Amino acid sequence: MSDLIRVVPSAPRRWPLALASFGWLLALLISLPAIAQKAPPKTADVYVDGAGVLRWQGSKEEVALFGVNYTTPFAHSYRAHRRLGVSPEQGIDQDVYHLSRLGIDAFRVHVWDVEISDTLGNVLENEHLRLLDYLLQRLKQRGIKTVLTPIAYWGNGYPEPDTAQTGFSAIYPKARAYNNPRAIRAQENYLRQFLNHRNQYTGLLLRDDPDIIAYEVCNEPHYRQPEAEVSEFVQRMVAAMRATGYKKPIFYNLAESPAVANAILGSPVQGFTFQWYPSALVNGHTLRGNLLPLVQQYPIPYAQDPRFAGKPRLVYEFESADILQPVMYPLMARSFRSAGFQWATQFAYDPLTLAYANTEYQTHYLNLTYTPAKAISLLIAGKVFRRVKRNQPFATYPQDSTFEDFRVSYRNGLSELNTPEEFYYTSTTTTAPRKPAALRRVAGTGSSPLVQYQGTGAYFLDRLAPGVWRLEVMPDAIPVRDPFAKTSLRQPVTRISWNTQPLRLELPGLGTDFTVRGLNEGNTFQDQASGGTVALRPGAYVVAARGKSTAAYTAQTQLGAIKLGEFVAPAATNLPTQVMHTPPAQLPAGQPALLRATVAGAEPTDSVLLIAQHFYGPTRTIPMRRPTLTTAEATVPAELLYPGLLRYWVVVKHSQQTTTFPGGFAGSPRDWDYAPQDHWETPIVTTGAPLPLFEAAQDQQRVETGGVNGSGWSDYVTTGSGRLALRLLQAPTPASPPAFFDPQAPVAFLRAYFGDRLAARATEAGNFRELVLRARRGGGAGPVRLVLTTRDAAAYATEVTVGPELQEIRVPLTAFRPAQQVLLPRPYPSFLPMTFRADGPPILPLAQAEVLQILLAPAAASATSERPYLDVESVELR
Repeated sequence: MSDLIRVVPSAPRRWPLALASFGWLLALLISLPAIAQKAPPKTADVYVDGAGVLRWQGSKEEVALFGVNYTTPFAHSYRAHRRLGVSPEQGIDQDVYHLSRLGIDAFRVHVWDVEISDTLGNVLENEHLRLLDYLLQRLKQRGIKTVLTPIAYWGNGYPEPDTAQTGFSAIYPKARAYNNPRAIRAQENYLRQFLNHRNQYTGLLLRDDPDIIAYEVCNEPHYRQPEAEVSEFVQRMVAAMRATGYKKPIFYNLAESPAVANAILGSPVQGFTFQWYPSALVNGHTLRGNLLPLVQQYPIPYAQDPRFAGKPRLVYEFESADILQPVMYPLMARSFRSAGFQWATQFAYDPLTLAYANTEYQTHYLNLTYTPAKAISLLIAGKVFRRVKRNQPFATYPQDSTFEDFRVSYRNGLSELNTPEEFYYTSTTTTAPRKPAALRRVAGTGSSPLVQYQGTGAYFLDRLAPGVWRLEVMPDAIPVRDPFAKTSLRQPVTRISWNTQPLRLELPGLGTDFTVRGLNEGNTFQDQASGGTVALRPGAYVVAARGKSTAAYTAQTQLGAIKLGEFVAPAATNLPTQVMHTPPAQLPAGQPALLRATVAGAEPTDSVLLIAQHFYGPTRTIPMRRPTLTTAEATVPAELLYPGLLRYWVVVKHSQQTTTFPGGFAGSPRDWDYAPQDHWETPIVTTGAPLPLFEAAQDQQRVETGGVNGSGWSDYVTTGSGRLALRLLQAPTPASPPAFFDPQAPVAFLRAYFGDRLAARATEAGNFRELVLRARRGGGAGPVRLVLTTRDAAAYATEVTVGPELQEIRVPLTAFRPAQQVLLPRPYPSFLPMTFRADGPPILPLAQAEVLQILLAPAAASATSERPYLDVESVELR
């Protein structure tokens, strides 16, 4: 991954020269025409007004900044860059360009104090601190503001073992760091020295840098009673920081230790920080289904407390973990603004160097190149955050999925912004831009009325003058593994292809015979479109109506915080051809079946064939269509789909070479000596056959399961017949329940997505009459509730009686009535809502159903020592 195409060539410079260069850059930025996005003030500090609102000095405008955390100077990210042969400075340059391209104006990170301090809290002038300085300088040059958290309390290993660590956090864990006298003194010493550290690139003390607008003292502290210890610790940390002469706001985490919230609310800090992980963390696979109810509001339990209401609030970390759908961020941003937040930073943006493998934090995955649609959704979310008014109310989802200039559609996998000047979209859309002639910026993936493109990478269009645009096209990103499963630097989860593909533009004033000229380093492309279409490789281009001179636009021409010729993308992934496919759980007999696969590394001239065989029956070789360079599809004829088992393979023919998938083996299954046994298969079922929604023996990697807020857990056990069952268990009742503990909430759950399975039998959806649960209950377990939710987030529920012996429980679908769903996986922090209800038809619309929830309610007091449990072998529709 060290072979990276980039044009951000600037050697590190010491601070006097850097300041001179930065002044030149500021002059350029200030003189920019209206094509530049509105940015925060270049040099203004912030202050908190009498109403507790964070504002810019001078203009007195409210602060509203949106961005990311990013960690290359530290820990695994730093080590992985070195291991892959990419200098951290090069990585920072690449990533900060992409952040700027996404409109980011906020950066936050918890500093790995364990890597830049000793056990007494002395700051070490080492490589990690130098790289933090370098990163802060690069962010400053792009106009991105910073909030720093100097104390992280983290080891530096994850996901690896910790390496040699020198700092105080290596000997004082966070649960003791606030009441151990030596630890407290070390932290006071460290904070004083950290704020007085002089950035060797900007020449500014960290406490004086106007682009560092605030500090959060420490990351996610773990406190317990008594509150007096917490109060004293917070006061001492604030005093240590103020003793340096630092005058800007100091924030403190209020979400992590609610048991001592009073101590923090009553402390001398100027504001409070929160996080949001609405889909929990580390589910181990991609979550599916409509998860937008998880992010439709962020109610704060302290909102009416005058000690809280009069101070600003920030979101230091947020993420829709284990979710690739490009629809979550815009609604999260809107919910933040409704809750009064003025800063929100996602955790964490994946460095370009590592994003091919997603090793830094497997439960998070965000990178412009490798997750283009999700990245564009972050761009749109930033617009939401800056445009929605603080404390602005909204109706409950799904009534408000279209608001102001924004639209979010789960069904279309689409987030969209449509204003007279900007048109952004995360997926193919048919929406017409509001005022095409007024457009200044376009960005998206897929196609729209303005851009028709079959590639999977993102693209950006910025108007330079009437009839003249800058076009940036990213390479294709092709998922090859679930990025949220266990990761390794030896295992790509997404591969990159530099394909030349047709791109059609229909921009006002551009015409159909526009000219195209390459701008980025090494890009000598020049051509003229025909019929509005031109075939392009990834890169940066100036596009102009025929007859328009573009001589004034060079690679060095400034456009907002970027230059026209800047372009950053990884080289094409050097791997053999791959074919990715998941077989359907069932196929209906007697009906043609369309099978689709993702193809990576195949040339446009390669042949792709589907070889389909009814087990020990007839075999057919079917040419596969190539709707795009990265997809292939073929229809299996009905004559092959009589009840039984369909086995099939995909064969890629390149020149004289034939390769068969799954497995990537040489040869074809039709060869007499083709020995590999790998194949895909799916059962062919008759009308009326049961449809499995959950099978414990097969679906462990498809479902989410566990306890709710510490009240339970889950396991897999075998029943008397030797079959596997999911066990939901109730945890022992805590002697002191945690804050926000709901004794009436479920103790454990199963969430199973089955929308794809039902879609394969869509023509029969109206024929199913009952849900059949094979289960048993023991240990005095509480009631069992079944919930089915639809694509529009409406829920239908019923309670069932489960006995102590394994049995089939037949539940008529008519027993399911409109109800609320439990928000699963459980959001964090734990004070967030437990349930959600959306209106739907009075009768369960089974054809729209996609998720099953099984909820184990808390048991009454039990006379036995056995843990209450529910075992579930299977659930199916009949």
